[in-house]
Amino acid sequence: MKKEIILNATANETRIAITEDGRLAELFVDTPETERMVGDIYLGKVARVLPGIRAAFIDIGHKQDAFLHFSDIGKNVDQYATLFENEDADIDSDDDDDDDDDKNEGNSGTTTATSTRTVRRGFRKKQQTQDRSTDSRPDVNLKKGQDIIIQIIKEPVANKGVRVSSEVSLPGRYLVLIPFGGGNIGVSRKITNFREKRRLRRIVRSIMPKNYGAIIRTVAEGRDEEAIKNDLEDLLETWGEIEQSVKTESAPMLLYKDVTTTSSVIRDLFQSDVSRVVVDSKKLYREIRTYVKWFAPHMADKVEHYRGREPVFDVFGVEKEIVKSLQRKVWLKSGGYIIIEPTEAMVVIDVNSGRYAANQAQELNSLRTNLEAAREIARQIRLRDIGGIIVIDCIDLDDEKNQKKVFDEFKKELRKDRAKATVYPMTELALVQITRQRIRQNILHSFAEACPTCGGGGLVASKPSIVNRVERWLRRMGSDNKEFKWTLYVSPILAEYLNDGFLSRLLRLQLKYRVRLVLQPDSNLAIDEFRFISHKQKKDLTDKYTE
Repeated sequence: MKKEIILNATANETRIAITEDGRLAELFVDTPETERMVGDIYLGKVARVLPGIRAAFIDIGHKQDAFLHFSDIGKNVDQYATLFENEDADIDSDDDDDDDDDKNEGNSGTTTATSTRTVRRGFRKKQQTQDRSTDSRPDVNLKKGQDIIIQIIKEPVANKGVRVSSEVSLPGRYLVLIPFGGGNIGVSRKITNFREKRRLRRIVRSIMPKNYGAIIRTVAEGRDEEAIKNDLEDLLETWGEIEQSVKTESAPMLLYKDVTTTSSVIRDLFQSDVSRVVVDSKKLYREIRTYVKWFAPHMADKVEHYRGREPVFDVFGVEKEIVKSLQRKVWLKSGGYIIIEPTEAMVVIDVNSGRYAANQAQELNSLRTNLEAAREIARQIRLRDIGGIIVIDCIDLDDEKNQKKVFDEFKKELRKDRAKATVYPMTELALVQITRQRIRQNILHSFAEACPTCGGGGLVASKPSIVNRVERWLRRMGSDNKEFKWTLYVSPILAEYLNDGFLSRLLRLQLKYRVRLVLQPDSNLAIDEFRFISHKQKKDLTDKYTE
């Protein structure tokens, strides 16, 4: 599979596209308004503790408090607390943990902080098993007003604030450093060579300070000790600066800002399977090339500066793919199509056969459409970065073997996804359910916002219903006010509707309620808005008689 990274930079936006065999697979957008927050470390203050929902809210200086679920609170929270007392934690470690691999390592471009939680929880579970008989403290011991070090693991979604964890990690090129990790060393499962795993563990253990843990990343495979040691020293230096800030600053306070989306993509995704990186910005090209020369000199020649006049995204066909990704209907090559509908609780996807009607039996036609849809849906999920619950309404299949083929196709395609995703077998109603790790907002929010007229619902009041509202207003006004002349401000669309016909709707309203209405189109009003101005009182009385 040919994999490329294409970067398009402007004054206010940087877009990073990852293509696989010439098709857009993932897209990241970096703007001042959509600043990446996952991985940032804060010194926060506990604002509220709610045992009923097993969560606490942490003040980190944002408009909305951060959400900390009890499952994201590690036992080492007390060890972090020693930093507030200017003391050094000194915890014994178990260096014989050879079975903790980083299941989700490589889920960057979105975050590395979240992907390390699987390993850290494995460390914590082992420690809890070892001292279960002697540890009598409660699971959570947070108090209002308490200072706590936390790290953002999920971006804010809709009206929800960020989600955070008390388990902090610092990602580097080859390692992910885990302070107070108890000497545990995990290795990415993508490194399959057993001898290489042993070699990397031996190197890291020999240079790792006491009471720290680490996860060895996929790109560390084949690297020498000097490269890994330099990466570790940089991470330890960064953590030292964070420790110093904790001792001198007061909450809420940003302790560590993770790299930008562009930097994280190059750091985490530019690996040997990438054939080239194409950049259309001279400044960005120099920065990336310098960085690549530092951590992987042999890959520096893969970084190319695009100098063409035609936009780089047009040359690689990315722009057309982005336009398609914003549409609710996505066509399949066979003539079928899928409809993608986001809701508050989940994303619903409908599969339709469309124009596809081959000569074969209906069961075979349905199977082929479902299989093609499964491949496209898996790609759209990655491209749009859809997270949470996803329900897919497939075309009905009678044969259980065919249902399993569709299920297996979904599983195969979702293995390409770095975010953790789980797919469930097709139900009797031909529904396939998927849960996918949600880290940031759907990519749609980077290019679009809710319609101010319909509020994002996709529907507005019909013109007859708005006229009925106007009529009800006139009836309420007539029962309380005897004024005769009014100016009615409406949208141009509604003004045209009211004036339509020989005996117009506006004229009928005037005759029925015995008033004089001066109609004024106002392009600033939404189609379902209207304003009544009294000629006598010279003021707006719309709200007074509105239901």
